[in-house]
Amino acid sequence: MKAAFCGNDNASAYDISAGVLKNVCFVDALNLVPHVFLLFITFPILFIGWGSQSSKVQIHHNTWLHFPGHNLRWILTFTLLFVHVCEIAEGIVSDANMKSRHLHLFLPAMMGFVAATTAIVYYHNIETSNFPKLLLALFLYWIMAFVTKTIKLVRYCEDGVTFSQLRFCITGIMVILYGLLMAVEINVIRVRRYVFFMNPQKVKPPEDLQDLGVRFLQPFVNLLSKATYWWMNTLIISAHKKPIDLKAIGKLPIAMRALTNYVCLKEAYEEQKKKVANQPNKIPSIWLAMYRAFGRPILLSSTFRYLADLLGFAGPLCISGIVESLQNRTDTTGKSNETSTSYLSSQDFLKNAYVLAVLLFLALILQRTFLQASYYVTIETGINLRGALLAMIYNKILRLSTSNLSMGEMTLGQINNLVAIETNQLMWFLFLCPNLWAMPVQIIMGVILLYNLLRVSALVGAAVIVLLAPIQYFIATKLAEAQKSTLDYSTERLKKTNEILKGIKLLKLYAWEHIFCTSVEETRTKELISLKTFALYTSLSIFMNAAIPIAAVLATFVTYEYQNEATLQPYQAFASLSLFHILVTPLFLLSTVVRFAVKAVISVQKLNEFLISDEIGDDSWRSAESSVTYESCKKHTGLHTKAINRKQPLRHQLDSYEQPPRRQPRPFETDDIAIKVTNGYFSWGSGLATLSNINIRIPTGQMTMIVGQVGCGKSSLLLAILGEMQTLEGKVLWNNINETDPSCEATRSRNRYSVAYAAQKPWLLNATVEENIIFGSPFNKQRYKAVTDACSLQPDIDLLPFGDQTEIGERGINLSGGQRQRICVARALYQNTNIVFLDDPFSALDIHLSDHLMQEGILKFLQEDKRTLILVTHKLQYLPHADWIIAMKDGYVLREGTLKDIQTKDVELYEHWKTLMNRQDQELEKDMETDQTTLERKTLRRAMYPRESKAQLEDEDEEEEEEEDDDDNMSTVMRLRTKMPWRTCWRYLTSGGFFLLFLMIFSKLLKHSVIVAIDYWLARWTSMENKTGDSIERNRENKSHHVAVFSTLCGAGIFLCLVTSLTVEWMGLTAAKNLHHNLLNKIILGPIRFFDTTPLGLILNRFSADTNIIDQHIPPTLESLTRSTLLCLSAIGMISYATPWFLVALVPLGVAFYFIQKYFRVASKDLQELDDSTQLPLLCHFSETAEGLTTIRAFRHEARFKQHMLELTDTNNIAYLFLSAANRWLEVRTDYLGACIVLTAAVTSITYKPESGILGLGLLYALTITNYLNWVVRNLADLEVQMGAVKKVNSFLTMESENYEGTMDPSQVPKDWPQEGEIKIEDLCVRYENNLKPVLKHVKAYIKPGQKVGICGRTGSGKSSLSLAFFRMVDIFDGKIVIDGIDICKLPLDTLRSRLSIILQDPILFSGSIRFNLDPECKCTDDRLWEALEIAQLKNMVKSLPGGLDAVVTEGGENFSVGQRQLFCLARAFVRKSSILIMDEATASIDMATENILQKVVMTAFVDRTVVTIAHRVSQILDGDIVLVLSEGVLAECDSASNLLLKEDGLFTTLVKTNK
Repeated sequence: MKAAFCGNDNASAYDISAGVLKNVCFVDALNLVPHVFLLFITFPILFIGWGSQSSKVQIHHNTWLHFPGHNLRWILTFTLLFVHVCEIAEGIVSDANMKSRHLHLFLPAMMGFVAATTAIVYYHNIETSNFPKLLLALFLYWIMAFVTKTIKLVRYCEDGVTFSQLRFCITGIMVILYGLLMAVEINVIRVRRYVFFMNPQKVKPPEDLQDLGVRFLQPFVNLLSKATYWWMNTLIISAHKKPIDLKAIGKLPIAMRALTNYVCLKEAYEEQKKKVANQPNKIPSIWLAMYRAFGRPILLSSTFRYLADLLGFAGPLCISGIVESLQNRTDTTGKSNETSTSYLSSQDFLKNAYVLAVLLFLALILQRTFLQASYYVTIETGINLRGALLAMIYNKILRLSTSNLSMGEMTLGQINNLVAIETNQLMWFLFLCPNLWAMPVQIIMGVILLYNLLRVSALVGAAVIVLLAPIQYFIATKLAEAQKSTLDYSTERLKKTNEILKGIKLLKLYAWEHIFCTSVEETRTKELISLKTFALYTSLSIFMNAAIPIAAVLATFVTYEYQNEATLQPYQAFASLSLFHILVTPLFLLSTVVRFAVKAVISVQKLNEFLISDEIGDDSWRSAESSVTYESCKKHTGLHTKAINRKQPLRHQLDSYEQPPRRQPRPFETDDIAIKVTNGYFSWGSGLATLSNINIRIPTGQMTMIVGQVGCGKSSLLLAILGEMQTLEGKVLWNNINETDPSCEATRSRNRYSVAYAAQKPWLLNATVEENIIFGSPFNKQRYKAVTDACSLQPDIDLLPFGDQTEIGERGINLSGGQRQRICVARALYQNTNIVFLDDPFSALDIHLSDHLMQEGILKFLQEDKRTLILVTHKLQYLPHADWIIAMKDGYVLREGTLKDIQTKDVELYEHWKTLMNRQDQELEKDMETDQTTLERKTLRRAMYPRESKAQLEDEDEEEEEEEDDDDNMSTVMRLRTKMPWRTCWRYLTSGGFFLLFLMIFSKLLKHSVIVAIDYWLARWTSMENKTGDSIERNRENKSHHVAVFSTLCGAGIFLCLVTSLTVEWMGLTAAKNLHHNLLNKIILGPIRFFDTTPLGLILNRFSADTNIIDQHIPPTLESLTRSTLLCLSAIGMISYATPWFLVALVPLGVAFYFIQKYFRVASKDLQELDDSTQLPLLCHFSETAEGLTTIRAFRHEARFKQHMLELTDTNNIAYLFLSAANRWLEVRTDYLGACIVLTAAVTSITYKPESGILGLGLLYALTITNYLNWVVRNLADLEVQMGAVKKVNSFLTMESENYEGTMDPSQVPKDWPQEGEIKIEDLCVRYENNLKPVLKHVKAYIKPGQKVGICGRTGSGKSSLSLAFFRMVDIFDGKIVIDGIDICKLPLDTLRSRLSIILQDPILFSGSIRFNLDPECKCTDDRLWEALEIAQLKNMVKSLPGGLDAVVTEGGENFSVGQRQLFCLARAFVRKSSILIMDEATASIDMATENILQKVVMTAFVDRTVVTIAHRVSQILDGDIVLVLSEGVLAECDSASNLLLKEDGLFTTLVKTNK
């Protein structure tokens, strides 16, 4: 066929005799002019002059959108492009009906399409470079295009062409679009005044774009980049080169920061408060406040969602159209119009299969874009809401009244739940919010369209879906219940595991590890039963989701066959199949959304309760604006606690009180008083006064001591002064600095933070030691050193791995009580404040440290600075140092004055103090021997045991355990990062057993084959029925046959859905069970060195977080991954079967898909890790703030803590935002790929013309691909992250266990061995590991039965190693220990350890009963246990406890004192009746009285047994039979103590002299 612009089948086509504009062809040619004009002008500017154009404003991002009407222009241009596509299609379809080619029908439209594309590219470049003058070209183009299109429209009107003709409609729409674009252009000129005006408008970029730290550009980029997340490309691709860190993702834009959103929400909430101010029973509505603050974006998101849902129905409609048009395609193509212009109506146009294919493609692209936009907007709003709520909760925490926390009305747990759970619930509810109102519309539309296709039978199918929906909801609620019970069991299991790990040394020494292991296994069994329920409901939920559409389709088609005479058409069958798939999703989601809505309502209730709880009172006392007077609260019980301004000088405050003039003291009288309390009655919120009738004064610049018995209200008095208690009556008056004293000039700067406070219970931040001490003040090296020396912190700091830069607190290293207390005191001393409150700072310190602190810290450091000190203490020996003493008793002040005053006025009290002081002095002498500090440091040193060896364990399994010869360069690391951990996956799958693995794979394949078979049978059935021209009888037989096969296949499909979902969960459970079992056994049997070198937290993590992932997260991810992968594969197979040409197009699409998933997986993994790692510090900050409220408020550091909280929230939010933007990035791309697959499938099948049934099937499958492609990638990425847990667990499984087997059979060992207790140590060499140096070298000794042996030596000489050698806890690589004639190396470990007894330095008790702690094996009678308790002097104490031997021991034995715990350990050793007892520094951590009991018992009860004592103090072993003195692993001296003391220069003599 020949081609010509006006066609060559009509001579009159070129006739212009009636006038140029009367010729349609000429008018079309005229329409080409503006497009050509634009291309000629813009191309040179775009490609040549661009490099030289410099931007007027230099900013970091070239994303600044300068011009007004920006979004409208993009929307109009996209609409214009779509109309151009329709115009091209209309032209081509019209042209197909002609005898010859008429280029004028579609060529101008094509040029228009190119021109519109160029226009938007050109505009974008001009806008980002801010060169508005070049926009004139576009202005001219719009005018010309508008004019030419108007001419064409007028021409059609004259010809009598009406709205029924498509071409007329298209031209009309274009005239409107060009007109609107012209208006937008005029608006830009009007606002920016870049032309025709004298002074152009100056513009300034938004603040965020000037800030180089802001990398989140979604709010600032153009519409196309917004819709496709194009700006994310650089980040996602860069993740391949180096991991994404916090620096790479930058800061949040201002509009999304927690502070901005907090202000919005706070204003809205305050508005609600005002509304209900006059209604006492009503509480302000958080819902309305949230709607006020965040309603608009939610409405926008809902609009996007509606558009997406409506466009979703284009799929089924286009499928039915394409199948129908192909089915009805007869040889109508032969007819053609004779006239040169053939106008198409819209109906004819939409009957063309190719047109429908293109429309389907465009509808899919649009639908997916809108859907992702809706998701993004809700997620962004959800994140903003969470940030605002967190800030709101935090502000409230800082103002919570202390009594609320201390009286248990508001526990720390509740606050943590609010932060971790409730805010997230509301965020998730917001994510799912648009579904609530979009779903009903979707369901109603779906049912209407189904009814249209299949009439009544469609309602049967819809009814099946609706009736089964409540079951979904029931399953969802059951799932939540099962999850809760699983959580309870796993908490219990963790508690037990934690106990085992803490006491592992004792368990191994007593050979009890298996008893405790069994206990954990029992709890794990309960947890697994609960997990089974959880797995069952999960698999039922998955089964319902897969089976409901099959059941609905079965019901519908069978009803249709038997109810209608007409046969089922392919287009009906496949359109309705597609509609059922659409319908199931909202119904499946509905149950989830309803569940989240219920949870959100509960969360809001909790939040409301929290936000209206009591506060600490007016803030004005902090800000020095005005002082607050107190009235007696007896009349108004509802009055909140108030506090006093402690910043204004006392005289100003006194002026402001309305008091009779005679009671007002003169200013100079009060100058030497810092704080005065008059007639004070204070309560902890119960209304009963805890402190009554308090009248005290605290002198400025002096030391005031508050003394009294335990519980008499000393700490409460401090807190009352600080305004933390509720004041029932009276006043607290604060004086500022003594301004008349010239020596105080230097201290003027202190006014701002005028109080430092160290609480009784030490409170540390999760930060470095240095940060804990300086606490936000400027760092001054000299002062810092003076403070650390005064608190004797330097030796402790030296022990820490990174000195004072070591992290301490929850996430760092755990310090002992004394070390924590000294850091808190150091913090109070370091602050440059006028007044220092120290609440019992000596309680956890030994005598040396207390004296040092008193001397250096308090008397020297504080007094030199002339600071006012208020010290609460029990140490009466320091009373002489006090300038002022306040003695308290039962909540009132007993006496106040100097020590001299009290001595003269209250002799009785003074005498009482003297006797107490004498008693303390005696304890002191004993104390001088015990040195608690060295012990604490020893513990710390032990905790700091070289951990490097453990670090290897984490990394040794790096990805695929490949032995790489390359240097560890970047490319290798990156290659490993992009690789899926297939080996770990294989290990996980096989740990569930090969049978289950085979069953899972087989059932999955079978299920998907059956589902494909169902659809294939439907295609054959509908195609066959339309062809057959058989008799009615034969048709009936066919019908029955088809229905029977169809029903059978559907039944099989439903059954297989259940089987597969069950096998995956079952396999996951078995794998989880086996992995945990192996891990527990491996850890419990591990060598003691492993526990010394591995942080406890690391091991616990394997049992908590990692086990949880393996238990609950991997199975559903695996199920979803296999399901979506197999669906995609079966879809590709089906399309290829329908149209083999599709395979050609699949190659480029496959390559694109491969790269998308490759880049996304790496970036997603990094962003997920960032999200996880930024969440923990935020939660920690909340809990540590709640714990240290009084300290933060006393220091007045609320603003600093708020700032830190906002930073942490923003950091977590930016990570989460980027993660969700990355998910959108992936989904948009995979959705567009899916749309391309649909387009290629449709076009190839229309061209290839298979059977109409098979064609429908191919298109249906192409549509499902779009839904599942992104799930394949996301599940793959999730699985990769989750496999990390399996890898970590596996890394512990490769560890070597202790060698429990001996060369002797247990039956060969005599039952009562060791009977005598004779020990021969022959040339003993010991080391901790094969690769380490020996710690004992060639030790020889002989111990006779029943001897009492002492072992001593300096720290690190090998004393403890020798005690461990008796139990083979260390590697004996040379020599041997022979006990009663048997070499211990030949014995099985269990036998050896169960026959010896040991008392360790740290007394360890386990939670349970006293009986369980003495005899977990339950071998002894009660009499034996009572005898042991009597020997340990505990019988009376245990008898007095409820339950006697069955009395409860809490975790770690916290309900007994350290001394009592040590005596229990002695009783435990006695119960064992072993002839050898080893005491490893057993008296180190107990007081003198308990130590004397211990010594006495050892001498009497163990008189006939061999006792080996490793001495903490040499004085303990002076009366032993034999003493072994070790030095650097060698036995230096061995004789009786008396003989050794005769050697004057001997090592033992030196040790005794230095009392080491």
